[in-house]
Amino acid sequence: MTRDISSGFIAHIIPTASIYIQENNRTEVTEFLLLGFQVSRGLRLFLFCLFLVVYCMTICGNLLIITLVSTSKNLHTPMYFFISHLSISDILLSTDIVPNLLHILLNNGGTMTFIGCMIQFYFFSTSESFECLLLAVMSYDRYVAICNPLRYSSIMTSGHCVILTVICWFSGVSITLICIITTAKLNFCGPNVIDYLFCDLVPLLELSCSDTSIVHLELYIISIPDVFIPTIIIVLSYTNIVLAILRIPSNTGRQKAFSTCSSHLIVVSIFYGTLFGVYIVPTKGQTLTITKILSLLFTVLTPLVNPLIYSLRNKDIKKAVEEILYKCLI
Repeated sequence: MTRDISSGFIAHIIPTASIYIQENNRTEVTEFLLLGFQVSRGLRLFLFCLFLVVYCMTICGNLLIITLVSTSKNLHTPMYFFISHLSISDILLSTDIVPNLLHILLNNGGTMTFIGCMIQFYFFSTSESFECLLLAVMSYDRYVAICNPLRYSSIMTSGHCVILTVICWFSGVSITLICIITTAKLNFCGPNVIDYLFCDLVPLLELSCSDTSIVHLELYIISIPDVFIPTIIIVLSYTNIVLAILRIPSNTGRQKAFSTCSSHLIVVSIFYGTLFGVYIVPTKGQTLTITKILSLLFTVLTPLVNPLIYSLRNKDIKKAVEEILYKCLI
């Protein structure tokens, strides 16, 4: 009885003929229905306005960081070079997720073609994969700056920074492409309703009528260079940083050394905390609403928080902003 009512409800929202195609006597899904937040219209309108403001602030904040780093000579350093690429990744992530999320909130759900779903998942995964790797590189940069300051300029040269960043982008694109190709080959012949905010791997695998064991195995293998190795690099880097800071005799020296990496440490904590909360920590007993909220933290909130943390806690960024404002006023 419940199944019949549910089927009738979905069929009422989207015509069945537009969802499925018949190919070689096999029914295939051509569109997915993303439910988003199934709440009252008033709450959805509030969330729409909130996410729209957050998205606009995210784009403006990250564009400001990119502009400052590219125009201010004081910010032509390895750390700010990496921060500018982090801002590029944040813009990519927000633009991939938020506009479609706004459409879903306005319409109490929204459809997305199979190809569109794969494209959204690809850019989402590329951005997340790149950020995992880049945060590890930035941790190494802070490690060299604090633990080996005399050799910092010879180790973190502009050429080395460019190479490391290119490796991060190339690895993110390549790793994600492997996962996308395998996922796209799966058969989707059953329900097409995704009770989530965007096209992500876990809800897609739940809808597939193929054997997903290969995809899960591939995912575990990919997560080693993409998540666990960067995590180890970050932990080792900050362990050595903390030990080096504790060896500094004066309180002023310790505070100055810690201030150079505190912003990055906050960003790493927020990003990996939410990432592990959604994908690594067992979700048994965790409601779907909590999972959606956690996913919002690293897809919507983190891209907004990153430029705020680096600007509010950074004297160089503040100085660059003041110089631009001074030139504009003159």
